[in-house]
Amino acid sequence: MKHAELLSIYIGRVANPWPGKEASAIGKTLVTGAQSLMSEGLVGDQQADRSVHGGPDKAVHVYCAAHYPVWRDELGRDDMVPGRFGENFAVSEWSEHDVCIGDVFTIGTATVQISQGRQPCWKLAMHTGNDRMAYLFQTTGRTGWYFRVLETGEVAAGDQFTLIDRPCPDWSVADVTRARLTRKVSTADAKTLSNLPELADDWRRAFARFAGGDVAEDTSKRLGG
Repeated sequence: MKHAELLSIYIGRVANPWPGKEASAIGKTLVTGAQSLMSEGLVGDQQADRSVHGGPDKAVHVYCAAHYPVWRDELGRDDMVPGRFGENFAVSEWSEHDVCIGDVFTIGTATVQISQGRQPCWKLAMHTGNDRMAYLFQTTGRTGWYFRVLETGEVAAGDQFTLIDRPCPDWSVADVTRARLTRKVSTADAKTLSNLPELADDWRRAFARFAGGDVAEDTSKRLGG
């Protein structure tokens, strides 16, 4: 696979940027130098609603920097630059089609593993000032993905990712995220994904529902707030 570099790192603190709405830490700030990566994310990074954000399976959100020029062209906005979508890591080269659920990488002195794609929510729309942003994330598949941390360590911009294991080569982040968000997945695939140990527990439970025929899911609150 293509080599990739950690281009930049971002952390955020819980704030109340939207009067009358829930707090959020989606507004993240560029940090420089070595950063400590722990089991639940970067030291200093926060999440406002721990029921849907953060935790071991969503310790670090990763986004492909090459998507941003495409967003700038599509939306006609110059502010679509790395860090704009609340990610922790901006990476070069890789897209959701290049990496797989379960991929294990070394980065700096840490070891990380891809656990799931991102389910965009209404906070992305509020943060970008585009009420269709969460929907556009879903339909384009340019969602990014999450790392769980297998070994804690220090990471810094300029570090190179090294792939050391690919246990699920048939399950790209693009394919699994599309199946999760659209719920258009065969019963056989849903059953397989529900038993995939490398996949985040919450997504495994969702695919178990799909495998049982329950594909109804109210996404209005997640997308609309």
